[in-house]
Amino acid sequence: MKGIVFTEFLEMVEDRFGLLVTDKIIEEDRFDSKGAYTAVGTYDHQEMVILVENLSKEVDIPVGQLFQLYGQHFFHILVESYPRFFEGIPTAFDFLKSIENHIHVEVLKLYPDAELPHFEIQDVNLDQLEMTYYSNRKLYKFAQGLIEGCLTHYNEKASLDLDLLKADGSVVKFTLVKQ
Repeated sequence: MKGIVFTEFLEMVEDRFGLLVTDKIIEEDRFDSKGAYTAVGTYDHQEMVILVENLSKEVDIPVGQLFQLYGQHFFHILVESYPRFFEGIPTAFDFLKSIENHIHVEVLKLYPDAELPHFEIQDVNLDQLEMTYYSNRKLYKFAQGLIEGCLTHYNEKASLDLDLLKADGSVVKFTLVKQ
């Protein structure tokens, strides 16, 4: 997993919960990285899972909810850091439909060794979009937060339902319906 995901997570934790909590969740486990991350580095995604689990214990918020919160936050970081990803894309649905053929292509130009989830997108109709998420990392709650962050960025409202197509969370269908 790319280091920017770790560095931005720790910044979010520090902003929302303070430096002491940030230090505690890092020091609670001994990682291969020793908790020192650079934005361009690559780290085992299990370290992120452990950090979020540690944060969950510390602040008494469920792990899934924390991943979702972080996904919403991280989308805002993407908007600030990579405005060109959003050029010429007028709606949230248009952006979400462009993930595989545009956004992930651009991400791989920046980070050639990035291991990205795969999405199959189906336009059900003008008001409904289905996104099937595939990832062995099983971070679908992070993906859900990113989708919610996208809707917020575009100031659009949609219901968002998810269906675990595999119980382990490696395949999940998100259904968005415009409101």
